[in-house]
Amino acid sequence: MVALNPPVCDFGQAAIDFDLPGTDGRRHTLATCRGPNGLLVMFICNHCPYVKAIIDRLIRDCRELAIHGIGCVAIMSNDITAYPDDAPENMKCWAEELDFPFPYLYDETQSVARAYGAVCTPDFFGYNNQLQLEYRGRLDASGRNPAPPDARRELFEAMCDIARCGQGPSQQTASIGCSIKWNL
Repeated sequence: MVALNPPVCDFGQAAIDFDLPGTDGRRHTLATCRGPNGLLVMFICNHCPYVKAIIDRLIRDCRELAIHGIGCVAIMSNDITAYPDDAPENMKCWAEELDFPFPYLYDETQSVARAYGAVCTPDFFGYNNQLQLEYRGRLDASGRNPAPPDARRELFEAMCDIARCGQGPSQQTASIGCSIKWNL
């Protein structure tokens, strides 16, 4: 397992459209996932210890972001042949068990992850209401370990700013996580 950091935010970059199947049995697109004040696109997976370390806080933050008009969507792009824990049936079980407040989508061809430039799980892309990139940072300072109770909610605060004024913070700390498991 290799830990990677994604590149810094490319402010203003347009969100890329997608049309992917969700664990709810429906197809989801950029248009159906966005909120009136923006969109958070998250690349996650079931097996990654970095994702497992933050999933409860991520769910909490996405529930609260909905109140601020931010839509949230999670996309799983790993090679399921090499990582069967990430297969759609396991994605569905995890989404139901944890009651995900966002669609959890399967990017079988990995084309969406490649188009976004996603490099790791978790990898976050925060867009304003014009679907321009304003945040490419971490959830908080936790990494692979549980965050301290007083950890600053970096992603949540940034997305609230984006909902309010359309801009993310100028200083952002990159996320860290396991590399996306690309098909060979």
